[in-house]
Amino acid sequence: MTTNFLSCVLAAVFASVPAMALAEWQAVEEVRPYSISGKTGAELYESIGARGPEAGAGRAIAHTTFKLTWTRKYEPQDNACVIVTNRPKLIITYTLPKPAAELPAAVKSSWQAFISGVQAHERVHGETIKEMVKEIEATSIGLTVADDPDCKKIRIELTRRLGEISARQRQRGRDFDKIEMGDGGNIQQLILKLVNGP
Repeated sequence: MTTNFLSCVLAAVFASVPAMALAEWQAVEEVRPYSISGKTGAELYESIGARGPEAGAGRAIAHTTFKLTWTRKYEPQDNACVIVTNRPKLIITYTLPKPAAELPAAVKSSWQAFISGVQAHERVHGETIKEMVKEIEATSIGLTVADDPDCKKIRIELTRRLGEISARQRQRGRDFDKIEMGDGGNIQQLILKLVNGP
């Protein structure tokens, strides 16, 4: 009876290993501030325009970037190739403005409302990146390509799948920004309140 119970416990532990393997990593999230100056909301926003991170032809208020690397193991099985290990290492960096000097009390309050809204916006981008990595992980682990004993075809197939997942993530980001930064959008409202405030 004890042996039977132990076998059941071991079976339960082994059965939960794949689920645990998918959930064991954590993204590293860091904030990289850039210095701005000004004593009013309008001056702070003007400084953001001059010093913000480059984005296309102009500059952004803030942006989210990431570095993603994988520990991946390809294993020949029979005449096929299987991905048996696929662990991500994800570092997300949020670049955000930070006043260089202490702000007057009224400006400090409106700045805090502005930067909180901007941070919340960037965190949404961070979440879509994490969701993308989870989707890549779920798609990749156990991926098998037949007639591939040298594990070459599987790399081509994996690259194709990852390209599709990555494209969806980038489109989600563009769609979100379009809503947030469009007329009457959240970011536009935050900017107006900051610039028109004290």
